[in-house]
Amino acid sequence: MTSVPLGLQGAYLVGERATQDELRGRLLDVAVNLLQTDGPDSLTMRRIAAEAGCTTTVIYTMFGNREGLAEALYLEGFERFRRYLETAPQRRDPLETLTALGPAYRRACLEEPGYYSLMFEQAIPGFEPSERARTLARAALNILDRVIADCISAGYLLPTQPRKIADALWAAAQGAISLERAGHLRDDSTFEAVTTGVICCYLTDRKR
Repeated sequence: MTSVPLGLQGAYLVGERATQDELRGRLLDVAVNLLQTDGPDSLTMRRIAAEAGCTTTVIYTMFGNREGLAEALYLEGFERFRRYLETAPQRRDPLETLTALGPAYRRACLEEPGYYSLMFEQAIPGFEPSERARTLARAALNILDRVIADCISAGYLLPTQPRKIADALWAAAQGAISLERAGHLRDDSTFEAVTTGVICCYLTDRKR
């Protein structure tokens, strides 16, 4: 029996993985679009398969069940938010970098409404992400913790746990975004005010 050369076998495996990743991404896109346009009742394996042009067996194999699909959507949402945050301009001054993360996060919330509703508004009634999923979701936003840690090291922010500041900033941002999405705010001025206000609360005396 002739063995497949390692190089060709490796290339095949890479290609197969890329195909699987592409299919997974397409299924998640179909699912989140259905969620946004037709509501949670549309998230049936049969409906998603029909929209994606594949069999229900493929979806069951990839996600297990509807709960597994919901958790995959939840994690994909946080992964997309991570990518938005990574597009924020990197400055030499860590405080400027921290300030740039706010608009990037707001853009993620507004440009990914389907994922936002699943992540923060319980768009799928009864869905509760596992503790593992919650841990991975929060880890996707660790860039915020790292930049805050840099600001503390540079003497801009009070010496405390970076996660404490990050969570306060996250809470303020979410409050403003929720109001904006509900139509109560017309621009980013309140978002900027509350996020800047949180940062100012933790500035050291010499930086105020």
